[in-house]
Amino acid sequence: MSLPEIVSREQWRAAREELLRKEEAVRRAREVLGAERRRLPMVEADPEYVFEGGDGKATLLDLFEGRTQLVVHHFMFAPEWEAGCACCAAFLDQVGHLAHLRARNTSFAAVSRAPFTRILPFKARMGWAVPWYSSSHSDFNRDFEATLESGGDQLERPGVSCFLRDHDRVFHTYSVYDDGLDGLGTTSALLDLTALGRSPVGSDRLRLHDEYDY
Repeated sequence: MSLPEIVSREQWRAAREELLRKEEAVRRAREVLGAERRRLPMVEADPEYVFEGGDGKATLLDLFEGRTQLVVHHFMFAPEWEAGCACCAAFLDQVGHLAHLRARNTSFAAVSRAPFTRILPFKARMGWAVPWYSSSHSDFNRDFEATLESGGDQLERPGVSCFLRDHDRVFHTYSVYDDGLDGLGTTSALLDLTALGRSPVGSDRLRLHDEYDY
């Protein structure tokens, strides 16, 4: 393994300041890109997609849990697999306490094609509390390009899709797949993918997760 060059504190500070200017440029570009993402048009989605979860059957509208936005993690777990994808598991491990999303009127759920009878023990094994649903009896994964057809086979790919609710109408606002998930998983990164962005709660941007009133 090649280690970084050893320099004096003054040399390190000069190199750090040069890199900081580049980091600031990237940050500003990311903010511009985020604003452009929030201006994307949206397309209406069928609110009646049927899923199976811990409380039985649920529609896409149900996954919102009454909130305005929904972030769905397309977790790769094909019906014939014994366990979920390790890369998707690592992504879900990074998702923090959902209170911070929920306080910003945003719900989160994982969705896979595996039957719920396989999802449930794997979820328990991993120790996750996030809502997780099976889409095995609907075209949800295919319609949102998390499952692709190739030569008669169905190929899974990881992704995140964002939805916005207007009363009983549901709209698809954004999706990202594969390498586009790099750097995602935190509350702020997930909110940056949504149409409403990092909307603060009143005058508070963040609270302890047990202090939110939502």
